[in-house]
Amino acid sequence: MGDQAKKPVIRPVEKTGDPIISQIGDFRIYQFFFCMLVFLSKFGTGWHTLAHIFLAAPTPLSCKTENVTDACSSDCDEREFDTSVFKTTIVTEWGLVCEKRFLSSLSQSFVMMGIMFGSMFFGMIADRFGRRPAFLGCCFMQLICGLIVCLSPYYWFYVIFRFLTAFATGGTMCTSFVLIMEIIGPKRRELIAILYQIPFNVGHASLAVFAYFIREWRWFQFSVTIFSAVFLIYICLIPESPRWLFTTGRVDDSIKILEKIAKRNKAPTETIRPEIEAAYKVLAARTPAKKGTLLDLFRTPYLRLKTICMAIVWIVVCMVYYGTAQYISNLGGDIFLNNLIAAGLGIPGTLLCVVMTKYMGRKITMMITNAISGIALLLLVFLVYTSDKLQVICATFGLFGASITFPNAYLWGGEMFPTVVRSNGMGLCSMLGRVGGLLAPLICDLAHIKLWITPLIFGIVSIIAVIATIFLPETRGHPLPETLEDGEAFGRKEA
Repeated sequence: MGDQAKKPVIRPVEKTGDPIISQIGDFRIYQFFFCMLVFLSKFGTGWHTLAHIFLAAPTPLSCKTENVTDACSSDCDEREFDTSVFKTTIVTEWGLVCEKRFLSSLSQSFVMMGIMFGSMFFGMIADRFGRRPAFLGCCFMQLICGLIVCLSPYYWFYVIFRFLTAFATGGTMCTSFVLIMEIIGPKRRELIAILYQIPFNVGHASLAVFAYFIREWRWFQFSVTIFSAVFLIYICLIPESPRWLFTTGRVDDSIKILEKIAKRNKAPTETIRPEIEAAYKVLAARTPAKKGTLLDLFRTPYLRLKTICMAIVWIVVCMVYYGTAQYISNLGGDIFLNNLIAAGLGIPGTLLCVVMTKYMGRKITMMITNAISGIALLLLVFLVYTSDKLQVICATFGLFGASITFPNAYLWGGEMFPTVVRSNGMGLCSMLGRVGGLLAPLICDLAHIKLWITPLIFGIVSIIAVIATIFLPETRGHPLPETLEDGEAFGRKEA
């Protein structure tokens, strides 16, 4: 009787067309803890992507030369930084002011470039050599390069290693998302894809807390990097994706991992080997479907239109989110409180995205959130010479709208592109989105010419994204398009 009481209760798994999920369940205890573990890597992506806000925090400059008020004047022989708020920044370290002011924003553009190339490079590594080595590689690269940044003796040394840190950060974004999506069933995949953004939002918001207590840029960089040492636990706790092993023919390895997961999920294990081996025989015997290419996205008129419009949405959301986040730090008032509130609103924004996309659909949600960003930022154009609080409120609403748009762009894009070119479509959109992020700090610099130029550009592009959304079909509740023919026909009646 005692042995029977201790015997674990085996819960049957619903059999579906997915051979992997049919063995381990849609979303059980193992998948939950696996997601929580991988989500840790997303904190670092928020920190390293947006650390520039405080690494290059606004530091007032004054001229100590008698009868000269303009610190950038050639008549000014002695300049002095106000270090009452920040003791050191990269601006004070290397004198990135006046004619060198653009170098500060240029360093952040290199960060966005690093993320763009890193996601592409590690994405290819993950497909070729496996999800686990790619994920571990970029996690440890992020730790090592991030720590080297703290020791930067020169500006260009700093830029190069910030680029390499961002290169690794782009890899963690890409590979962590793939690892999670390949082990979760369809019932929870949509929810987790959106909640995946939450650790990034928390990372962004916590930067203000780090910066409040650490006012020297080298120690600040160290504090947001050293957390990555926790990634050492991934060596023991993150297995290879059983789905990748299965599709690449390493069936025995896939079965071993699936059996371990099934035990944790209290699922039956005795049928795993025969069912997986049978499923692989079907997979191997199947006539290979025509593989799509990037050019296929532009061959037919409606798929081409959808690709262009979705790319516009991605460019805009990256530009507005990263640009507005940086712009807020240049507004008056308490830089720590401004950033904490603005970034913190991204958390309820992401949660709101779950509800809005479920009940209102992807299209209406996208139009509303881009409209919120556009209206708030265009309103800011007329308030640039008013109170600091009004400016921060408007900019915060702009960032809040973008925080809802971001996870929706991932979800909607993944559902809209047909299976044969889904990776190509999402890869293209992500790459172009990073171009928007690359341009964002340079657009923020235009505020030094006229304060209203930056919010005007961000506001106009947000409205352009609303217009582009009109031409895209709703995907909620529809089966995913599989072939190029499906992709061309999908949503045509709604266009």
